[in-house]
Amino acid sequence: MNSSTRATARTTWVAVRAMLLFTAVLGIGCTLVITGLGQLAFAAQANGSLLRGPGGEAGEPGEVVGSSLIGQAYLDAEGSPLPEFFQSRPSAAGDGYDSGASSGSNLGPENADLVAAIEERRAQIAEFNGVALDEVPVDAVTASASGLDPHISPEYAALQVERVAAARGLDPAEVRTLVAAHTAGPVLGFLGDATVNVLELNQALGELQASTPGSASTQGSQEN
Repeated sequence: MNSSTRATARTTWVAVRAMLLFTAVLGIGCTLVITGLGQLAFAAQANGSLLRGPGGEAGEPGEVVGSSLIGQAYLDAEGSPLPEFFQSRPSAAGDGYDSGASSGSNLGPENADLVAAIEERRAQIAEFNGVALDEVPVDAVTASASGLDPHISPEYAALQVERVAAARGLDPAEVRTLVAAHTAGPVLGFLGDATVNVLELNQALGELQASTPGSASTQGSQEN
C-alpha cells in the first residue's frame, strides 16, 4: 500500500469516527438532554399544552379536550354556533381549526369575496349576540394568519357575555369576572394586544356552571 493510499484510508477513518462521534453527541445525546429538560421543567408545553376535562372519581386524569395553543369551533350538528359557548374567531384552516391545514385566506382587503364574507359574518354575529353592527370587533369577522389562533380580543369576549350567561342561567357579572380572569395582557407588557383564550375560558365556564346551583345544563357539543 503506497503512501497516498494510506493517507486516504487514514483520512477516511478519521472522518468516519468524527461522524460517529458527533452523531452520538449531537444527534442522540443533545436530543435526549433537551427532551429530558423539557419534560422536567416544561412538561405541559413539551407535551402539547393539552387541557383536560374533569377527572374520574378514582383520581384518573380527565379526557383531553384540546390544546391551549389551537382554537376550536363551538357548533352544533348543523354547523350553527352554540349560544352557551364563547365563540372563536373564523378560521381558514381546512374546515376550521384543522391543525393539519394551517393557513390564512390569502385574500386582500379589497377582494370582493372577502368583503362579502366579512359583511355576512358581521350581520350574523350582531344578530346572534343582539348587538348593533358597529359593535362587532374586527377579530370576530376575520381569521388569523395561521387559522389556528385560540385567542379573541377582550372586546369580542365582552360582546358575548350576555348571550352566554342567558344560555347557561348564570349571572352576567360572574361571567364578566371569569372573562377578566382569563384575559392576558400584552407579552412583556408591551408586545401585542390583550387576548382571551377561548378554550380555556369555555372550560372554566363549565366549571363555574357546575358549581352554581340552579344554572341551566348545557346539552350541546362542540365540533373541533
